[in-house]
Amino acid sequence: MLFPVLVKKAFSRNLQYRSSHAINTFASAMFGLIYVSIWKGIGEPAGMNGYSLQNVIHYVAFNQAVLWITLFITNGLGIERSVRSGHIALDLMRPVHLFYQLMGREWGQIGYQLIYKTVPIYFIYIWTIGLPVPTDAATWIFTLTSLASASYMNICINYLIGVTALWTTESNWLYWVHFSVSSVLSGFLVPIEWLPDWLSRISAWTPYPYMQHVPSKIYLGLAHPSTMCGGFLWCALLTALCLAATAFVRRKVEVQGG
Repeated sequence: MLFPVLVKKAFSRNLQYRSSHAINTFASAMFGLIYVSIWKGIGEPAGMNGYSLQNVIHYVAFNQAVLWITLFITNGLGIERSVRSGHIALDLMRPVHLFYQLMGREWGQIGYQLIYKTVPIYFIYIWTIGLPVPTDAATWIFTLTSLASASYMNICINYLIGVTALWTTESNWLYWVHFSVSSVLSGFLVPIEWLPDWLSRISAWTPYPYMQHVPSKIYLGLAHPSTMCGGFLWCALLTALCLAATAFVRRKVEVQGG
């Protein structure tokens, strides 16, 4: 029963800052509307690889709405901060796997951002730009499953970023490298089909397309649900890497402060 407790506590902690977070939600919605306005200004150029202008607008809007549960994950799951404070030693002493407890906390954070950020932005876009709402239950199931795997992959990647702080004491730069790369290779800024051939080939060998591009296309009915299967393979691989990294962490603990 530990996992529900960790999720609930992380969710409850964020409830104290709802008013402050409302500003972030409003600003994020405005950024999405700016992106949409840019595409409307560009119009519908030739050679859009099967995308109509309306498809692109809906793609950009949906990406912006789900950004809070797919890419905006806690920097390194807070491990770097724990290393600097010395709290990491206590975390490792607990009779719970480090990855399990940090993942539980992060799912609480994601649940909060889903309800108080993603959902409000989603409804704003339905109202302002006519973002389509699927009427098929299967589309919703596949979309939510794809988004859940996207969130999990980012949890794993941020965990791996965080544990590097035990060797370097500074992993913040890795988070921003990851965020910058994911903004391009995940298809957040533009569909992956529009990237240069060499860059789209690189993207295909990474987990990034399954974080934004694939969920958005499944939601809009532009891709078959089977396209998310690759994301499950990445989830399994990243889980194995996280477990292996934790085994190394237990042999080397270096804290600053405490």
